[in-house]
Amino acid sequence: QVQVIESGGGLVQAGGSLRLSCAASGRTFSNYAMGWFRRAPGKEREFVATINWNGGSTAYAASVKGRFTISRDNAKKTVYLQMNSLKPEDTAVYFCAAASTSWVATTSVLYDQWGQGTQVTVSS
Repeated sequence: QVQVIESGGGLVQAGGSLRLSCAASGRTFSNYAMGWFRRAPGKEREFVATINWNGGSTAYAASVKGRFTISRDNAKKTVYLQMNSLKPEDTAVYFCAAASTSWVATTSVLYDQWGQGTQVTVSS
């Protein structure tokens, strides 16, 4: 069975950092782009970051660029989201997803495998 499972969410103060992890199984992880999305209360799910099949190319939403870093370890079948300088506006459920393409993908329709989400809460 295909699985994508996020972990690492929690409660932090503004200006702090969190590192989210996403463990994938059930598919050839290294062949596909991976991405992070988030959904704030009352809001639509939005793109956060993506990384291509070998980690050589990334893309970020303007709201997180310069603060968040996406990376992957294909040997461990894991993708990470390092979140620095967190703001209360970053509070959301964060979702990891596997794309159906090898290249960077910034829209949700390009992803076919989703995790359950992990809550990130940033206090002021």
